[in-house]
Amino acid sequence: MRIGVVTFPGSLDDTSALRAIRLAGGEPVPLFHASDDLKEVQAVVLPGGFSYGDYLRCGAISRFAPIMSSIIVAAEHGFPVLGICNGFQILTESHLLPGALIRNQDLHFVCTDQALTVENTATPWTNGYTKGQRIVVPIKNGEGSFQASSQTLAELEGEGRIVLRYADKNPNGSQNNIAGISNARGNVVGVMPHPEQAIESLTGPGEDGLTFFTSILQSLVSR
Repeated sequence: MRIGVVTFPGSLDDTSALRAIRLAGGEPVPLFHASDDLKEVQAVVLPGGFSYGDYLRCGAISRFAPIMSSIIVAAEHGFPVLGICNGFQILTESHLLPGALIRNQDLHFVCTDQALTVENTATPWTNGYTKGQRIVVPIKNGEGSFQASSQTLAELEGEGRIVLRYADKNPNGSQNNIAGISNARGNVVGVMPHPEQAIESLTGPGEDGLTFFTSILQSLVSR
């Protein structure tokens, strides 16, 4: 299964995402922000980093990259997309996901291993988890506080579109302890934690993040 990872100017975690896909058993395919060619991939990861230096707003410039034109159209037809950290910010700027990610509540960059609770296992990216499962995945962000209108929050909660919540502590002031959400269809998922940094015990806090990548492969196989 061919899974693409987009590199934007300032991406930091594209190499790690490619490696996670390979370790999960997929075929990682590098994609470039300046091309609209998806290279016949079957899903896409928008990685973490500081695309375009986070000028204007995080993800605001990346949203207009040629590759995003193709991803937006594909996502609207059910194509699986995962946005990690800066990728989540790009998805909100692209209006593929609601809400916004703003400066952390304490105005500090946070980098730590974070306990999470899996809330939604119906997406292509989380079907390998069990509902309520507790996992530990690193977070590293300065603008990771998820905010949305009361109506949007009610829709996300009521429709079961919260994918991850922060457990034990809320590291950035996100409303409702939200660490990740999906669109209504479930094919587009954005998460602030970095599952690609938790794929093996040697280099991260265990392997809890690897299931994101084995899940998408299983989802594509079962189609």
